[in-house]
Amino acid sequence: MKPEPSPPLILIVEDETKIALVLADYLRAAGYASAILDNGTEVASFVRARVPALILLDLLLPGRNGLDVCREVRAFSDVPIVMVTALVEEIDRLLGLELGADDYICKPFSPREVVARVKAVLRRPRTAAVEAPGESTDARTIGPFSLDEPRMRVSFHDQRLDLTTSEYRLLRKLLLPAGRVYSRTQLLVELHGVDDEAFDRAIDTHVKNLRKKLAKIAPESNHLRSIYGVGYQLELD
Repeated sequence: MKPEPSPPLILIVEDETKIALVLADYLRAAGYASAILDNGTEVASFVRARVPALILLDLLLPGRNGLDVCREVRAFSDVPIVMVTALVEEIDRLLGLELGADDYICKPFSPREVVARVKAVLRRPRTAAVEAPGESTDARTIGPFSLDEPRMRVSFHDQRLDLTTSEYRLLRKLLLPAGRVYSRTQLLVELHGVDDEAFDRAIDTHVKNLRKKLAKIAPESNHLRSIYGVGYQLELD
C-alpha cells in the first residue's frame, strides 16, 4: 500500500507571531502543511533544504526585508512567492512583483482571502523543466516570436526571454491571436482567475516588465501597445 502523499508545504515568513499562527491554522484546515520563519535571513537556506510549494513573504522583516529576500530566492528558485505588506503605496506593491513575486496581499487581510490566493497561485502552471539535448520542440513561430507552450517558453528574435510565470501567461494571451485587443478584465481573468480591482495595477507592471525585456533584445521594437481606455494589444508589424 502506497503511503499518503505529504501535503504541500507553505513557508510563512512573518515576524508577527499572532498573524503567522492564524495563517498556519487556516492553511492546515485547507489541507496544507506550514512552516514559520520570523526573519528574512533564513529564507534562502530553508528554500534550498525544504523546497516549499509556496512562500507567504512579509515585506517588512528583521534581518533582511522581503524585497531582498524575494530577489535572493529568485536567483535560484521558481517557487511561487506571495508578498504580504502593510504598506499601501503602489511602489511597494509593484516593486515586489517586478522582482518576480507572483502575487501580493495587503494587510489587514482575511485569512480566508490568503488561503484563496494561495490556492489560486498554486493552480497556475510553473515553468517546465529544461529539455534534454536533442529533444524535439513543439514551438510555433508568430512573427518575431517563437512560442513553445509545452515548455512554457517564448523566444524573441531567436533569443530566449527570461519570463516569470505571470509574464509568460500574459504574453501567451496577447500572442494568441496577435493583434487582438484585450481588456484589463480579460487579462486579469487569464492571470488570476478573477476580475479583481486589487490586481489591476499588477497587469500594468507585468506589461512594463515585458516591454523592458523585449527592448533588451530589440530596442526599436514597439510590439506591445496600450489601447487607451481599453487594455493592451500585441502587434507583429
